[in-house]
Amino acid sequence: MELRGSQPFIPSPPDENGRTDLSVTVSVDGQVLTSGYVPLESTRYELPLLLSKLQPRREAYTLECSASLRDGQTFNATGKLTYLPDPSTAQIASASKMDLRTGAILAKGPNGEGDFAPIFPIGFYTQFDNYLTNLTVLSELKEQGFNVVHPIPPFSNLTALDAVLDEMERIGLYLMYDMRWTYMNDSRVTEEVNRIKTRPNLLLWYTADEPDGTSDPLNATVRSYQLINSLDGGDSTGGAGYHPVSLVLNCQDYEFSAYASGADIIMQDVYPLGNNVTFSSEWGTQCTPDYGDCGTGMTENGHPCSVIQREESSSSKVSWPLIMELEACFKKLVGYHYTDCHEGVISWTDPTTPDIKASASALARALPRISSYILNPQSIFYRIPNDENVDISTWTVNGSTLLLATNPNYQQAQVYVEAAQFIQALRNTAQTNLTFEHYFNTDMIWTDEIDGSFSWVAHDGGSRLLEAILNLEATGSGVFIFNRYDIQLFHWPVLTFAL
Repeated sequence: MELRGSQPFIPSPPDENGRTDLSVTVSVDGQVLTSGYVPLESTRYELPLLLSKLQPRREAYTLECSASLRDGQTFNATGKLTYLPDPSTAQIASASKMDLRTGAILAKGPNGEGDFAPIFPIGFYTQFDNYLTNLTVLSELKEQGFNVVHPIPPFSNLTALDAVLDEMERIGLYLMYDMRWTYMNDSRVTEEVNRIKTRPNLLLWYTADEPDGTSDPLNATVRSYQLINSLDGGDSTGGAGYHPVSLVLNCQDYEFSAYASGADIIMQDVYPLGNNVTFSSEWGTQCTPDYGDCGTGMTENGHPCSVIQREESSSSKVSWPLIMELEACFKKLVGYHYTDCHEGVISWTDPTTPDIKASASALARALPRISSYILNPQSIFYRIPNDENVDISTWTVNGSTLLLATNPNYQQAQVYVEAAQFIQALRNTAQTNLTFEHYFNTDMIWTDEIDGSFSWVAHDGGSRLLEAILNLEATGSGVFIFNRYDIQLFHWPVLTFAL
């Protein structure tokens, strides 16, 4: 794989501690902001920047990064650093930060109050006329656990739009503002951004809707991205504004880099369930890697996260899924989204059927508890391998572990998790007196009840054993949280989960 901007190197022999470190220095205009040693092959390694040497401004700073090995090999790279002043100085009511360690958006409350905190956006593309204009719908969405609304344009009645946005702000719903029909019209974009950026509940912008599927000009998303950022408090040469820009791509890989360069968040269509992926009944054409549209979206071998491999080879992007209107998607794909690449879920469309809404709502209500693990940059992530094509992953924070299991198969799956795997996953967590919380589905509905049991087992001779048999229904998912509060004894539970 060729990584843009990379250069080859020959690893140096390790030092006396068995490590090979890079000496790294980051500077702006000759001023060193940070320096330190970074182990090779490390990820999410932090070097704090000394921003007190810089002044907030609209224009992005050019970062200069140099690294060297002990044998004299040197490497240099440049990047952008946006350090904006308080948004109120630009007549902008809010700001959304991007934590690229986790992909999370950090924002204050939808009313502009409180501290910045990680947000896992979940909601629907939502019909505007004759639906959202009934303001009681917004209260229902809030009650169902959703935290963001993505109204679908056009908005022909701006008075009605203002009423909807006012109510969203009042009850505490974030806004994802859509410019799909106008993003290539500079005057319209200018008008809309200047009107909406005064909203304290604005979370992010949305521009192109499947520009690859309609073969929009290859530079269209970048031009719009730069214009939006310049209007939203940033500059027009690649620096960020106060809110990230998003778009959705349709094709598995058609001019991906060109279109993706015009956004901070790349959404992907997830159409793998129940589709004939070799022949389009809509268009009467075969689908090959080079031709045809069979609604497989941005998936590869049924797995939606192949998109991340392209993102990592091009630039730092965050990916969200656009789940299509299939109830099983909320269950089959939710584990993939958490464990691999996604920090937001926006589904097409609302209004929808009661069963789809119930499944989505149950997921939304569980997310605040789950997000404290998956959006925490201190989480230790571990994937438990198995032979059943079931995704089992864990996140451990301060001795508490979240385990998420997802069965992507169309038949039930039973997975035996070996003791060594569980011990590795639970590291500092697997202690006696584990409390047990659960969110999962059964009979295609997420509930707060469990049909299963767990018991305590301790072996003589000082050995301890932890085993688990997970029984997952077709396209079923389960989320379990283990909390440590007694570190003196080491009795391992045998857990049987029937989901």
